Amino acid sequence: MAFLEYLYKLSPHFLHNIFVTGFNILAYRKRYDSKYFEYLNLFKNREKLSRNELLLLQAQRHETFLKFANRHSDYYRVQFENIPEFYKIENIHKLPILSKEELRANINQICTIENKKDAIESKTGGTTGKSLKIYLTHDNIQERFAMLDNFRGWYGYKLGKRTAWFSGKNLLTERDIRKNRFWKTDLKYKVRYYSTFHIKEDYLKYYVENIIRFQPEYMVGFPSTIIEIARYGLKYGYTFPRGICKAIFPTAESVTQEMRNIIEPFFDCKMYDQYASSEGAPFIFECKNGNLHLELQSGVFEVLDDSDKPATSGRLVVTAFTTEGTPLIRYDIGDNISLEDTNKTCSCGNNNPLVKEILGRIDDFVYSPENGKINLGNVSNTLKDTKGIVRFQAIQNELNALEILTVIDKQEFDEKSEQKFIQNWRDRVGNKMKIDFRYVDDIPVEKSGKFRIVKNNIKDIIENNY
Repeated sequence: MAFLEYLYKLSPHFLHNIFVTGFNILAYRKRYDSKYFEYLNLFKNREKLSRNELLLLQAQRHETFLKFANRHSDYYRVQFENIPEFYKIENIHKLPILSKEELRANINQICTIENKKDAIESKTGGTTGKSLKIYLTHDNIQERFAMLDNFRGWYGYKLGKRTAWFSGKNLLTERDIRKNRFWKTDLKYKVRYYSTFHIKEDYLKYYVENIIRFQPEYMVGFPSTIIEIARYGLKYGYTFPRGICKAIFPTAESVTQEMRNIIEPFFDCKMYDQYASSEGAPFIFECKNGNLHLELQSGVFEVLDDSDKPATSGRLVVTAFTTEGTPLIRYDIGDNISLEDTNKTCSCGNNNPLVKEILGRIDDFVYSPENGKINLGNVSNTLKDTKGIVRFQAIQNELNALEILTVIDKQEFDEKSEQKFIQNWRDRVGNKMKIDFRYVDDIPVEKSGKFRIVKNNIKDIIENNY
């Protein structure tokens, strides 16, 4: 692998594209084998199932999945030993909750795959802590991609459509940067991968102009990157060709209304959100009406309060049916969601339960001793009624102090916006907390390529004491 990386760095740009294409051909053989097409047809046929049919299917899959884990996982065999009828979905509250640290510490006992060479490794980005490696089966990978592609297929997407992709792939060389070339292309499947590590004012011109020339039908990836490109395009009067882009599928980060307000007008198309995780969490999909739906055939979603009791808004605990390699059963994934009333339905035809809001990571909060936790949504809303703020990041290293790094557009940002931004923060954290507002030229992304609005470096102290 080290030799291939060395060879890649020495190669010219056109060979890089061939490398990327070849890598994807090999990867797609695992994702799009015969079982993938079986699953894809299955999910298409299930799109109009009633709520009762979906709940019955969920209960059946839950029983099958837990019995599998009991037979093949040493860890779960011990966990379930003294729980009668542990496999019944109505008894799920009797099962222990699995934390990330417990998963990391017991990964070999939880894993059901004896020979790890037969597994597909999946790693979390580690942006909020240590990275985590889990093992998935080839069958589960095909099922997950079939479920995801079925969702994207609602909007016309399929593999081979011209797609701009923004993710944590670090494919550039120093020569690329010198030439202001921030992308590599899969020539066979028409996917252009844009770097998320070089999103700064000096380079955005090249991103915008290349995307306009490339004219993707679909865009996939980090919304925090896509918004910077759209914002630059709007600011400098670029016009993305109307009617070209059919849909944008954001990944890995929470989507805010501000993102939609900037991204959708510039690219002249809608964003359709989806929720999952690198570990293999069950899916949440956004329908054509803009409503989020739990996908019951992918797993069980529990929303719990601080006392582990069912709630309509709280932390998300998941049981994921497509994780047979490393079974995730009542896994505390570290995110918060808010559910809609169970009686509410959607006219799109999807009868899965509705989600009011994906609130983002529990780690993504600011803590005020005066007002308590301020979640990611409320942090994002500090931009309300301001202009000229390009990007900001809130960093908490002390209980009573907060550092706000802010990148501004000096032509648009004014004293009124500054005062409003400060007041918006005071409205959330109170007047006692010290806030250090610092204006900077750039805020770097994480090693994964993601941008974090909040970096809370004392969350363990807060969780254990407040």
